[in-house]
Amino acid sequence: MPHKDWIYPAYRIIASCVFQEHGIPTDMGYAVAPHHSGVYPVHSQLYEAWKSVWGIKVTSTEEYPHLRPARYRRGFIHNGIQVLPRQTCGLFTHTIFYKDYPGGPQELDKSIRGGELFLTVLLNPVSIFMTHLSNYGNDRLGLYTFESLVRFVQCWTHLRLQTLPPVRLAHKYFQIFPDERDPLWQNPCHDKRHKDIWSKEKTCDRLPKFLVIGPQKTGTTALHSFLSLHPAISSSYPSPITFEEVQFFSGPNYQRGIDWYMDFFPVPSNVSTDFLFEKSANYFDTETTPKRAAALLPRAKIISILINPADRAYSWYQHQRAHQDPVALNHTFDEVVSAAPSSPASLLSLHRRCLQPGAYSSHLERWLHHYQPSQLLIVDGVQLRSGPAQVMDAIQKFLGVTPYFNYTQALTFDESKGFWCQKLEAGRSRCLGKSKGRKYPDMSLESRAFLSEYYREQNVELLRMLKRLGQPLPVWLRDELHNASWS
Repeated sequence: MPHKDWIYPAYRIIASCVFQEHGIPTDMGYAVAPHHSGVYPVHSQLYEAWKSVWGIKVTSTEEYPHLRPARYRRGFIHNGIQVLPRQTCGLFTHTIFYKDYPGGPQELDKSIRGGELFLTVLLNPVSIFMTHLSNYGNDRLGLYTFESLVRFVQCWTHLRLQTLPPVRLAHKYFQIFPDERDPLWQNPCHDKRHKDIWSKEKTCDRLPKFLVIGPQKTGTTALHSFLSLHPAISSSYPSPITFEEVQFFSGPNYQRGIDWYMDFFPVPSNVSTDFLFEKSANYFDTETTPKRAAALLPRAKIISILINPADRAYSWYQHQRAHQDPVALNHTFDEVVSAAPSSPASLLSLHRRCLQPGAYSSHLERWLHHYQPSQLLIVDGVQLRSGPAQVMDAIQKFLGVTPYFNYTQALTFDESKGFWCQKLEAGRSRCLGKSKGRKYPDMSLESRAFLSEYYREQNVELLRMLKRLGQPLPVWLRDELHNASWS
């Protein structure tokens, strides 16, 4: 038995010899998957094999983003392979004779002469069709269909039809549709056809039921710690690069695909009662994240923690100082938040990371564009810090998780740390790392006044949003708007 690494190269050499003997080109850079499987939903091993064994650069699928309607199929690029949308021509293994075409020959001719097949060509700048060899033998129905289609298009439109080899066609396609380069991963288990062609080794049970989306420096790490105490709640595995955060939907990790994402989650012991979740605090204000998250996890629940945006900005600045960010070390907080547009790029970058996440209402509106209000919970970060048991009870109710977990008995206040920790035996406690609860000087009155005015409109919009959603107002928001009205 030859080693598995030699099977594909040997087959390729034999196949190439046969094809070259008959003048059939072999290095087209294009391949299709059998039975439509593996291209979308993505089977990573297929992409790796195509690249390493065959040097494939282009493929096609009729599955992305959905099978129907055909004219809305799109392309994407994954793992260096360009995936083009393939259209449906109505010819299958059972449609090999003109007189026996389903519905009668007139159905095929109607599709060609102004019907579905004609509209597909008319409405798609690039169309890829694939049909079976049996359609080109027997009654030569494939030749009849496409020759008739071309003649009809040339007769009744001013379209100029062109054909290109696969690699050049893919280059042309993504020139026309540059925004389609990035895929939008959807949940294969919500589409019967996708689920049927997905690998039987995979399961959507490893996808999370809820997300903690941030923003950063509001208490997300503490919430992650408290949630992980619950016997029915399991967090994603830690990332070797970003610690407890996967950061899948918000950056380059998204290009790795859903196989990579699911590997961060355990297989639940009981799908109906176990709750998987992940916390990535930069999800909150990253523009593409809500759309991506909703495509893959449309039924997930979303938890966000909010504190006074001025305090959040100051905490981020101090966080950067503690991590030896030279910009934070060489500029005061006043200088950072009031940086002019003409400031150096490094200073403007810190300025944005301090201030941008605090535009709470704008970011939440983006999430509400993709998720129902009932799927979103706003947590008061001040209350989480001062009375976490009450907040965790509300979160348990929101998630619908069972059994009920008594956080009052599980948590204890650590006087030396200044925050709540897990209660252990013999009066001991387990707290977050040394970096949590870091002490630093109070914010200057000038900076607080500046930020109070800077966020005034956003805070007013947040008040209106929370009232519209029927969610309680955070204590800090009441205080901030009350103080602003008297200033």
